[in-house]
Amino acid sequence: MRTIALFLPNWIGDVVMATPAVRAVRKTFPRSRLLGVVKPYVSESLSGCPWFDRVIPFDRSAATGPGFWSTARTLRAERADAAVLFPNTFRSALLARFGGCRRVIGFARYGRDFLLSDRLYPVRDGSGQPKPTPVIGDYNRLVETLGTPAPGHDTQLFTTPRDEAAADDAWAVLGLGRYRQAVGLNPGGAFGASKHWPTEHFAELARTFAEQGFGVLVLCGPSERAEADTIAAKAGHPAVVSLGIAPLSIGLTKACVRRLALLVTTDSGPRHFAPAFGVPVVTMFGPTHIAWTETYQRAAIHLQIPVDCGPCQKRICPLGHHRCMTELLPAAVAAAGRDLLIREAGRVAEPAPAAA
Repeated sequence: MRTIALFLPNWIGDVVMATPAVRAVRKTFPRSRLLGVVKPYVSESLSGCPWFDRVIPFDRSAATGPGFWSTARTLRAERADAAVLFPNTFRSALLARFGGCRRVIGFARYGRDFLLSDRLYPVRDGSGQPKPTPVIGDYNRLVETLGTPAPGHDTQLFTTPRDEAAADDAWAVLGLGRYRQAVGLNPGGAFGASKHWPTEHFAELARTFAEQGFGVLVLCGPSERAEADTIAAKAGHPAVVSLGIAPLSIGLTKACVRRLALLVTTDSGPRHFAPAFGVPVVTMFGPTHIAWTETYQRAAIHLQIPVDCGPCQKRICPLGHHRCMTELLPAAVAAAGRDLLIREAGRVAEPAPAAA
């Protein structure tokens, strides 16, 4: 195959979970031209990676407008022999077909079966519903259908010199260089309010780590800046700082996570940055099934409070009590983080170097 188009997932965390599959395609087809079709918002998560010959942005908001046809024309000009669809959307399959991709590989969902040349089917439970299974396995199945060996589960990310320079500036301005190690807290989550851990819990956890001698960096995206600032203020300790003072970007977040001794996070995109850089991570799950996003990483602890109403997979708690998150207490999270640091001391591989 001379040209292969990979339609990448629509969420940052999912893009990271697709990296073993992408890497396998690049390794299996070293002479093929590899195209990445990706939403502009998530494309920065792959900055610095050496796998793609061209990245083609596709804005979801332009799904049936000029953007759709422009992307289709771009694909036609590239003469893609095959397309692998990581998203399960009808739109991605339609774009692959209008883009002239001769072979289209994807899961037969949402009525798009007739648009696929190679159809895969999700694992289902006894009632016929999709069974919670790790999406990283589904992504691997897609590229194995293309012809790669089993890609494995080792996710991988890169940073650019610009990312690292931005992190250098943040470290200097925030005074994190005064501490031997830094712990990161990630309170964000684009999925919805049901994934959020209380601000007061984050502040107490930050104070606990600070009192143990760590610098504590509260990560944030542009829409989470106020929350990160509030956590740092409520912690009431000079070692707890918010990244919100910096010009924010996904690249900066990657470079900051790469420097951490530990990341404590909700089940959101930056959670996946940590294992991709060999950084231990404690993830707090509430309404979501752990099985959907399991990545089989050694240096990881998953925490979830069993409640009779969950995991509900809802964006907002339908019962209003949010017990699956509020009952997960800071002391338990701090203990998990301490145990992981002790367990991984001296065993975690050095983070991958920045891309040249």
